[in-house]
Amino acid sequence: MTKRDYYEVLEITKDSGELEIKKAYRKLALKYHPDKNPGDKQSEEMFKEAAEAYEVLRDPAKRERYDRFGHAGMGGQGSGFGMSMDDIFSNFGDIFGSAFGGFGGGFGSSTRRRRVNRGSNLRVKVKLTLEEIASGAEKKIKVNKYIKCDTCSGSGAKNGSAYNTCNTCRGSGQVTQITNTFLGQMQTTTTCPSCGGEGQTIASKCISCGGDGIVKGEDVMSINIPAGVADGMQLSVSGKGNAGARGGINGDLIVLIEEIEHDELIRDGNNLIFDTYISFPDAVIGCSIDIPTLDGKARVKIDPGTQSGKVLRLKGKGIQHLESYGRGDLLVNINVWVPQNLSREERTTLDKLNQSPNFAPSPEKSQKSFFHRMKDMFQ
Repeated sequence: MTKRDYYEVLEITKDSGELEIKKAYRKLALKYHPDKNPGDKQSEEMFKEAAEAYEVLRDPAKRERYDRFGHAGMGGQGSGFGMSMDDIFSNFGDIFGSAFGGFGGGFGSSTRRRRVNRGSNLRVKVKLTLEEIASGAEKKIKVNKYIKCDTCSGSGAKNGSAYNTCNTCRGSGQVTQITNTFLGQMQTTTTCPSCGGEGQTIASKCISCGGDGIVKGEDVMSINIPAGVADGMQLSVSGKGNAGARGGINGDLIVLIEEIEHDELIRDGNNLIFDTYISFPDAVIGCSIDIPTLDGKARVKIDPGTQSGKVLRLKGKGIQHLESYGRGDLLVNINVWVPQNLSREERTTLDKLNQSPNFAPSPEKSQKSFFHRMKDMFQ
């Protein structure tokens, strides 16, 4: 199923600011919230879709990446980022405010859902050849990261020790303070300092991880790079970052694409450019030459009378278009090589040829300049 544009999902334009994005998401989140639509799977999917769009467009870096590369720039991982309802409420729960008797805290609960820890994102750089970029690639990488503690299975508790409800916030994860001012009483709600917003504390901490539920380790993973990516592009792979503390959710893996320069071909968007030289006699009488492509060699015919600066176009021999069908082209720039050192015999021969009217420059009026030939290539 084709993913909808994030701006379309939130019913906003690309010029919308941060406040408009937040208001648009809140409107849709309230409309499709599970408490308001119990058992309605379609509403639940719309709820998740809106959260996914908001997750990207509220973040300036992610939004810029999405504007440049579309959904492929977010990792091409299919529908959503793997966000569960817990993820959504833990990340954006505060956006609901006190609407509908405090929803945003959970499915119909009257108290705020306690904080769920989220691991930090990881960044790695992946080098790709033009051949890999043209066809897509699967890369196996090893990263050092925080992983779930095996001793306590990520709970942070020693030998299955129980969690206790936090005495400070009584399990809500928040504390409320009332301050008397000249304007009257002011109420503020902040994260509980005793439990860090989790609503519970560990009776006895795990010795291996010190109660965090995560330890330093390494992970080997395979990532799929879609065809058509570009140098400097970032892909986001959901859930492959650092593990979250005490059973929290994993962060993401941000993959930075680094394009390895090709020995012979130059990339220009989805097109490739190759500069080649032919001898003066070959330009006059014509010849055939081999051109390197990403799929191997291609035999190209050079017509008699070819002028220096002529551009040949090999359709479909360029780079795969990202998120669409088709490929760019391979543009071959023909340059006629003029010899710099001549023997006496060669000079004599050229002097004779130069007296022939066929060797006198006589460009036809219909012959286009190099600028216009290049312009025609891209029309």
